[in-house]
Amino acid sequence: MTKPPRKGPFRHADQDLESARHAPDTAQARSPAYRLAFADPDFLLRDELRPVRLQLELLKPQLELDARGIRSTVVLFGGARIPSPEAQGDGGHPMARYYDEARRFARLITERSVASRCTENVIVTGGGPGVMEAGNRGAAEAGGCSIGLNIVLPHEQVPNAYVTPELCFNFHYFGIRKMHFLLRAKAIAVFPGGFGTLDELFESITLIQTGRMEQVPVILFGESFWRTVINWDALREAGTIAAADLELFRFVETADEALAVIDSWPLSGRRGEIPGR
Repeated sequence: MTKPPRKGPFRHADQDLESARHAPDTAQARSPAYRLAFADPDFLLRDELRPVRLQLELLKPQLELDARGIRSTVVLFGGARIPSPEAQGDGGHPMARYYDEARRFARLITERSVASRCTENVIVTGGGPGVMEAGNRGAAEAGGCSIGLNIVLPHEQVPNAYVTPELCFNFHYFGIRKMHFLLRAKAIAVFPGGFGTLDELFESITLIQTGRMEQVPVILFGESFWRTVINWDALREAGTIAAADLELFRFVETADEALAVIDSWPLSGRRGEIPGR
């Protein structure tokens, strides 16, 4: 974690924390009541402190990314259960090709961004296995950095080996994690996945549809998959979405097609523009 310079004339909190470690061994000093509030995990984990924890979880990645000068990202969503070619075994896996495309897409984006010294168009994934691993892996192969936004789950979500260690964050709150996915987004690439991927896709396009977020390219890899799992036309025919809402995203099959969509996006003069092409 980048440590900012101290400001102001007052004694810094870490100095008092160090002093507290050397407190006298007395009943009073051993009491939980005597702990400094910011260094007392039992206090910080109380239900009443949830608003504080939410703020801390928003601030920690925000301050670190700001300190490193990261201004824009390209988001990569996709399933944790799509295996790499090395892990799929002799029988293969019908979805494994999306790992390769995610890896190539991230590599191509990162090749464009390395000139900015990891400040523009940085790949950001959920930091876990499957498609997420492929995204971080492609960025590493291009010689760039990438962000991983992990979350504590009972299974699947362990940081993959390709996330830039200094940019690997861990979350408790899904809502704050999803905010960090989109705060700097200049494009969103969505690969096949399960409930989590669907949640991330629909939240993103809902924010764009309702004007709560500026329009950026939203790219769905694998048209047959997306048209099978979601009946987009039925939503339009039922009147629950407008015909224009189907223009909020594009289907592609390959990384090269995805870059072509990004480069020709109608609103590329706004946040959708990917510098360095």
